[in-house]
Amino acid sequence: MVCSRCCLAVKDILNKMGLSSLSVNLGEVDFADYYGEKLSDEIGNLLSEELKALGFSILNNKKSKLIEDIKISCLDYIAQTEQAGKKVLSAHISSTIGLEYNYLSNLFSVVEGITIEQYYIRLRIEKVKELLLYGDKTLQEIAFLLGYSSVAHLSGQFKKITGLTPSYFRTLKNQKLRLFLDKL
Repeated sequence: MVCSRCCLAVKDILNKMGLSSLSVNLGEVDFADYYGEKLSDEIGNLLSEELKALGFSILNNKKSKLIEDIKISCLDYIAQTEQAGKKVLSAHISSTIGLEYNYLSNLFSVVEGITIEQYYIRLRIEKVKELLLYGDKTLQEIAFLLGYSSVAHLSGQFKKITGLTPSYFRTLKNQKLRLFLDKL
C-alpha cells in the first residue's frame, strides 16, 4: 500500500470479511493479536485473494517487508522536502527503518533491479507530474517545493526520465501520462 486510498481499500476488505484490526497504515495491518500469532490458513488465503483482486499482496517474508518499508520511507521523505535542515535520503531511510543504509540499498537493488536513488528520482518526477498537471505552481515553485537545487536540475531529471520538458508536459494535460505510485 502506498497511499491513503490503498489503506481505505484494505480497511474495506477487512470489514467485509469481518476481520478486526487495530490499525491499517501504509504497508501494514496491525491485527493486535486478535488472531494469535497469525491468521488461520483459510482466512489468510481468502484475504490474500481479496487483496490480489485489488492488486495488493501479503508480504510474509522479511525482505519483501523491508522493500515496502523503504518505498514508504521514500514517500515520507518526499512529503518532508519542504522542511529546512532535513536529513539526506540515506539517513532518513536508515533512521526510519533502523538498519544500515548499505544493507538496505543492496537488498533494494537486488530485489527491485534499480537503486533506491533511482526509485526516489522516479517518485519525485511523478510528484512533479502531479503538480504540473493538477496544480497552479510555477516550475520554480515546484523545484523549491521538492528540494531541487534549481529549475535546470529539475528540468534535466524530468527530461531524462520522461523524454519531455516539464513545460511541454504541462501542455499535455488531457493525456494520461502519470503513473500510479504503487506501479513504480
